[in-house]
Amino acid sequence: MTDTTTGNLNIREALARIDRTQAEAGKLLEETLKLVAEQHKLLVEQQKLAAEADKLRRDHGLAPWALAMATVGAATGLVLAIVTALQRMGVF
Repeated sequence: MTDTTTGNLNIREALARIDRTQAEAGKLLEETLKLVAEQHKLLVEQQKLAAEADKLRRDHGLAPWALAMATVGAATGLVLAIVTALQRMGVF
C-alpha cells in the first residue's frame, strides 16, 4: 500500500510540475506575442519617420529653388505694377 501511495504522490507531483511548466510557457507565449506586437508598432512608426525624413530632405533641397522662383515672381509683379502706373500717368 505504501508503494501505491508513493506512486500516486509521484504522479501527482509530476502532473503538478507539468501544469506549472505549461502555465509558465503560456505566460511566456503571451509576453512574446505582446513584444512582437510592440515591435510591429515600432517598425511602423520607424517607417513613418523615415518617410517624413525623406520628405524633409527633399523639401530642404527644393527650398532655394522655391525662394528663387518666388523672388522672380515678386520682381516681375513689381515691374508690371510700375509699368502700369507709369502708363496711367501718361509717361508711356
